[in-house]
Amino acid sequence: MDASGMVNGFDSAGAASLEPGLRDLVKRREAVLAPGYRLFYDRPVSFSRAAGVYLYDDAGQPYLDAYNNVPVVGHCHPRVVAAIARQAATLNVHTRYLTTGVVDYAERLLASHDQGLDRAMFTCTGSEANDLALRIARHVTGSSGVIVTANAYHGVTAAVAEASPSLGAGVPVGPHIATVPAPDPSLGDDAGAAFADQVAAAIADLRSRGIGLAAFLADSVLSSDGVLPDPAGLLRPTLDVVHQASGLYIADEVQSGFGRTGNHLWGYQRHGLAPDIVTMGKPMGNGLPIAGLVARQPVLDDFGHKVRYFNTFGGNPVCVAAASAVLDVIEEEGLQANAAATGTHLLAGLAEVAAGSSVLSSVRGVGLYFGVDVIDPLSGAPSAALAARIVNGLRDRRVLISATGPAGNILKIRPPLPFNAGHADELLGVLGEVLTSVDSSVGLSMGPSAG
Repeated sequence: MDASGMVNGFDSAGAASLEPGLRDLVKRREAVLAPGYRLFYDRPVSFSRAAGVYLYDDAGQPYLDAYNNVPVVGHCHPRVVAAIARQAATLNVHTRYLTTGVVDYAERLLASHDQGLDRAMFTCTGSEANDLALRIARHVTGSSGVIVTANAYHGVTAAVAEASPSLGAGVPVGPHIATVPAPDPSLGDDAGAAFADQVAAAIADLRSRGIGLAAFLADSVLSSDGVLPDPAGLLRPTLDVVHQASGLYIADEVQSGFGRTGNHLWGYQRHGLAPDIVTMGKPMGNGLPIAGLVARQPVLDDFGHKVRYFNTFGGNPVCVAAASAVLDVIEEEGLQANAAATGTHLLAGLAEVAAGSSVLSSVRGVGLYFGVDVIDPLSGAPSAALAARIVNGLRDRRVLISATGPAGNILKIRPPLPFNAGHADELLGVLGEVLTSVDSSVGLSMGPSAG
């Protein structure tokens, strides 16, 4: 984890050890792009094309993608590509003109959400969607306080960056933001009630500072806090606490939406929630810049009439065509069912691999989203260093994952939804090879204070 809080980042000090082609491209990149840009892995990868669940480097070598959630129906899906090309050759304008596509898509999107979420607003990114959701919540409630989890990530605009503690010390939490510890999975069925008590305490703390509650904002799989999906219903008690304080519940579905959790299209549905606002990100268009939110009309009504809001490209016809094709593919290719079945298979495989390794402990997951804790076997402490070795070992064998969590020690596995049992077995096989290497050397290379 670097000084910015980024896990699995490339350190340009190691550029001299790269092969000439990569070294030259890194040098050119650093000469023209601001230092805020980051690359993954000790040895960055340069990709030239992608298809399905594979990315291909400049030499044509395939890399199994077990990380990228944005191309939710797979990289360069032919149906999505065709829809984009067809619409781009026909019409692309903003939403102040009448067009059929955005209305058709909004009707279809709203029908996929729970009853009561009956209005949509479109943006270009999940950051914008969360920013807009906070503006709405503050307008509706007349309050400014926002509660998030202790290592949350919700985007990069000024408003949501200050509500994203995972961005690190360089992006301080805002004065009207309160953080709560992530739910404790070791509490089992009591985790939800215990977490709701933490949220109630945060509300009281805000009030003690003269700040009322505008919103509680949470990613429905708590991904940046370490991937904490269980138990189902975990977040339900928090909804009541938030409403009792006259705040709004905002479900951030950028990570958990569009069938990611398998049996539900939206992660909040698995928790039995009725959110006031639901935000979505670029998986909506398989990577094209379309995102947005849905909400109940009473939540949006006064804001819509009194606050001028316009997004030139939010909901433009080309991106809407991509988004519509994404829903077609999810439905017609059975990707939710695939996420559930493949997820069950992969979760069992990860548990089996972890049982045979000294450096892996807890395995968690739902659908096609998993977190695996990496520890120093000598101390039992979380080890970001060993997690980085595993992530980079997989990269060197052309399998892509990353890491997450407050300590940077949790393997994050989150592939596109066409990822099937064969791909899962490929991942498990390579992971086993990497762990054999790490396990065999860890006693010599790691001390009790490592990680």
